[in-house]
Amino acid sequence: MQDSPEGRPVNQWKTLDKDLKRIGRLEEGTQFVSRSLMAPGLALAFITLAGILAAILTGGAPGQWVVVSAAAIGAYMAVNIGANDVANNMGPAVGAKALPLLGALLIAAVCESAGALIAGGDVVKTVATGIIDPHALGDATNFVWAMMAAVLAAAIWLNVATWIGAPVSTTHSIVGGVVGAGVIGAGFGAVDWGNIAMIALSWVISPVLGGIVAAAFLALLKAKVIYVEDRIKAARRWVPFLIGVMAGAFSSYLAIKALDKIIPLSAVSAYLIGLAVGLACWAIAVPLVRRQSDGLENRKKSLKKLFSIPLVVSAALLSFAHGANDVANAVGPLAAIVHTVQAGEIVDLVALPVWVLMVGAVGISVGLLLFGPRLIRLVGSEITKLNTMRAFCVALSAAITVIVASGLGLPVSSTHIAVGGIFGVGFYREYHAEKRARKLGLRKGKEVPPEERTRRLLVRRSHILTVAAAWVITVPASAGLSALIYLVLTGLS
Repeated sequence: MQDSPEGRPVNQWKTLDKDLKRIGRLEEGTQFVSRSLMAPGLALAFITLAGILAAILTGGAPGQWVVVSAAAIGAYMAVNIGANDVANNMGPAVGAKALPLLGALLIAAVCESAGALIAGGDVVKTVATGIIDPHALGDATNFVWAMMAAVLAAAIWLNVATWIGAPVSTTHSIVGGVVGAGVIGAGFGAVDWGNIAMIALSWVISPVLGGIVAAAFLALLKAKVIYVEDRIKAARRWVPFLIGVMAGAFSSYLAIKALDKIIPLSAVSAYLIGLAVGLACWAIAVPLVRRQSDGLENRKKSLKKLFSIPLVVSAALLSFAHGANDVANAVGPLAAIVHTVQAGEIVDLVALPVWVLMVGAVGISVGLLLFGPRLIRLVGSEITKLNTMRAFCVALSAAITVIVASGLGLPVSSTHIAVGGIFGVGFYREYHAEKRARKLGLRKGKEVPPEERTRRLLVRRSHILTVAAAWVITVPASAGLSALIYLVLTGLS
């Protein structure tokens, strides 16, 4: 056996090297597994804390274990809302590189929490959108089981949708959960099927409207700003106008979705607020845009800078409005359960205790920070390529479409609108690129080969089927889960 200069056998060193490599690979594998388990572990810790908080605040009240369980389920629902639904607000800004991912997560977490706590509402309906009559379930016990089954089913479905990478509607998930438990607990006659039909109609209305409005604004930008001789001069005229439209739209949106929960407002009042704010912001934006555009070169890249700040502001406002509007989806049923257990009766409206709002607000932020990046990347960059101008069109479309639909009495989903807006922008880009190619004579009358047509496609078709399928099966999937959970809960009781 050959010895080393230090007198040790060479084979001994080789064995030691192999052992060290094995240990190194084991450490790498352990670190990889621990990283993948960290987010679920932290989410589980938050859900546990929510249950402990409920136990402390309810003391030794009758039915305490029911309230504790409901608090944990509500926290789980809030985490999944943050993981899935918030991506639609911040995804375009991240995809356009107006915000880094970490910055978007922090801004969204703050704005979602602020919206939930400031304008989350003091009173909510016990059953989402009047899908069923709560009293049709019979006694308070059945009502409690139905609410728990509905929220748990909706949360599980949101979790699955996030895992497969599909942004779905939180509201539709909870509605499906209520339908499933309601049918089992009270029969088909207790469900408002007309309302369900309107929700199904929104699967088509929401993305189509969102796509049309977003494409229309992108067409306006291309015609009036991007493809003109003096882009900077055109931008000084149109960018303040679009900022004013954005500010007015979001002001009306927030007035309808959030402010109305604090101060009762009519639709006309909300629109007048939007008009006043829009005009004020337009007047402020004119000198600011002029100053910001001084010294910029007359090219497309310069235009993108002018939309960065408005895009970030619009994303923050969307997050605020989302927190104010959707926190009730997570904690409204929880508040109903708490009230029913304490009072022993079913009522149509319940107060939202501060601790319940806190569970919803913090849970949405926790879900966003731990699990949000995946869908933010999907929405922001994997469907189609976005820049600040295209992303601004998507954000503007989301606010305007919700306002128009609300005025017309049409049921729409902000999730579907935002994703539809992204698809609309992408398909319009394809259409415009083909149109310009023909106009500039690049095709020269020759038939374009199929592989060349595929290369020119600017929207990833694979995501269309995944997203559309997830939207269509959201209500039946959550309804089926809820029905099963309701049977298990009533059977155990």
